[in-house]
Amino acid sequence: MARAARTGAMTEAASAAPQGGAEPGRDELLVLYRDMLLIRRFEERAGQLYGMGLIGGFCHLYIGQEAVAVGLHAVRREGDQTITAYRDHGHMLASGMDPREVMAELTGRSGGSSKGKGGSMHMFDVPTGFYGGHGIVGAQVSLGTGLAFANKYRQNENVAYVYFGDGAANQGQVYESFNMAQLWKLPAVYVIENNQYAMGTSIERSSSTVELCMRGLSFGIPGEQVDGMDVLAVKQAGEMAAEHARTKGPIILEMKTYRYRGHSMSDPAKYRQREEVDQMRATRDPIDHVKPMLERLGMNEEALKKVDAEVKAIVAEAVDFARSSPEPDPRELMTDIYLEAVE
Repeated sequence: MARAARTGAMTEAASAAPQGGAEPGRDELLVLYRDMLLIRRFEERAGQLYGMGLIGGFCHLYIGQEAVAVGLHAVRREGDQTITAYRDHGHMLASGMDPREVMAELTGRSGGSSKGKGGSMHMFDVPTGFYGGHGIVGAQVSLGTGLAFANKYRQNENVAYVYFGDGAANQGQVYESFNMAQLWKLPAVYVIENNQYAMGTSIERSSSTVELCMRGLSFGIPGEQVDGMDVLAVKQAGEMAAEHARTKGPIILEMKTYRYRGHSMSDPAKYRQREEVDQMRATRDPIDHVKPMLERLGMNEEALKKVDAEVKAIVAEAVDFARSSPEPDPRELMTDIYLEAVE
């Protein structure tokens, strides 16, 4: 895939993104690499804890899609917001949430970011601009449009990054949100994480139009298809999209990505061939894609192993923190339900 593959029906606004471009410096590239590696190692441990029975309910891992969250969060400004669906751990970590609090929340402990009451799918952290994790397919698109409306109303020049998947792209509230966003020129970047299988059905079998970046054209919303396995392509497209959202209104980025695991931990993923997954891992892995660039910039294998060891230590600390945190007090069932009105 090209770094920013475009459809023939692109509008002028969307086609204005720069092509190619020089590679970033070592420090910038190392941050992107480390952030993706943190998500990968964190999700691997989360999968292990789920298998041990320490994480209950549903658990959707982000392994394979790390470049999307990391690349886009790299262009976020202070005050910008992120909202997504239930495959959300990667967005939390990319937003800057404490890995210890995220892991504690996954395990339902009081040290979690939502006091152990949100779990995997419903975490929330306003200080980092992360507005959830949402379990209802497509519901976060309407909520994210509301965040963009608040930004417009307050004239604060902030952007709402609204993530959803290829499955949610067929939900009706998505198009109601598109209509409102374009009508009022709301500062929203709609990010479609097209991992090609939704819950378990390939996009070719579930969508009459598989180029999801074109879904906003009838509303006048430009769209761009991006190589979501290339963190630099994601970042480049994100810079263009953020500027468009701040000055002209909504835009759609379709990230062509791929999840290595099943839809959730209970999904054996028998709807695709093992060879397909192995091929993607071997040739398109977003983390491996960055390694040769770092090596060209002077980082040898030993230095990269050191980064990996540092990341694993952070994840190990997060696990220790989660396992040592107490369970929530039963009285917490009655808190955070209503907001007291201010007279």
